[in-house]
Amino acid sequence: MTGKPGTPGISRDTRLSEEGLQRLERQLRSGSQVSDHVLTQWIRRYGDPARVIIKQYNRYRTDLES
Repeated sequence: MTGKPGTPGISRDTRLSEEGLQRLERQLRSGSQVSDHVLTQWIRRYGDPARVIIKQYNRYRTDLES
């Protein structure tokens, strides 16, 4: 086999970018039923910027922090 091996998925740097936060906002704006578990992951990964977006769409609750 020759050539450069493929890289699966999205790199962590790309996930933890402004683009990632824009994706979260698009999902919430479109009315997608994002589960609480997934919102918790967004908060864990992005912290305050994700928390602000989630609050804008009235989906924030303190139990998302656990």
